[in-house]
Amino acid sequence: MNGFKEEVLKLVSKIPKGRVVSYGQVAAALGSPRAARQVGWVLRSLGPKDQPVPWWRVVNQKGELSIKGNPIATKIEQRAFLEKDGLEMGAGFVLDMKRYRWQIR
Repeated sequence: MNGFKEEVLKLVSKIPKGRVVSYGQVAAALGSPRAARQVGWVLRSLGPKDQPVPWWRVVNQKGELSIKGNPIATKIEQRAFLEKDGLEMGAGFVLDMKRYRWQIR
């Protein structure tokens, strides 16, 4: 898992400001299309030293903020980061994926 974790962090670090990807996109880009949940676990494990990794730019496939743990506080934090990046969020913590999705190459 260590190699997978490093690859996730490397890829997520490349997501440009103003764009988002889904957990599944990250997993598929890394050759593990069924590992979306593991991508979430990697991002959930980030500590203060990992803050340069823009974890807030990863959402679920519907554009929803779907963080586990303390969902309300964390969603508010994620929303603030996304809005600082220039994204407009609709009601219910949902982004327009057609507008903001970054196509991983």
